[in-house]
Amino acid sequence: MMPASHSATGFVPLEPEHIAVSKSKGIKIDWKDSHRSEYSLRYLRDHCPCATCSGAHGTEPVKPEYATPFQMYKPTLKMLGVEPVGNYAIRIQWNDGHDTGIFSWEYLRRICDCPECTGEVR
Repeated sequence: MMPASHSATGFVPLEPEHIAVSKSKGIKIDWKDSHRSEYSLRYLRDHCPCATCSGAHGTEPVKPEYATPFQMYKPTLKMLGVEPVGNYAIRIQWNDGHDTGIFSWEYLRRICDCPECTGEVR
């Protein structure tokens, strides 16, 4: 679990200050500690934390299947909706019918793949 940061004014919890949702592009989050995270649709769908996708309870993880070799048309991945789950998370409804993943603030911050979070120099 990623710890909350500390500032000169005291404890800063890992909570979003602002969330921008684009159903066709992804989610951008400005965190209260001044960090900014950006998540593409594909990244969020590939990192769904639900039991089915993550392989919880000892089951094999099931990753989204975007197309089959015989599929003539592959629909573009989109979010149909995003709703709050209490004060700690969001749930995303996808156009592929999936809607069971609950993305907590802690999880979203942990999967942030910006250079600062990954330690990469880009």
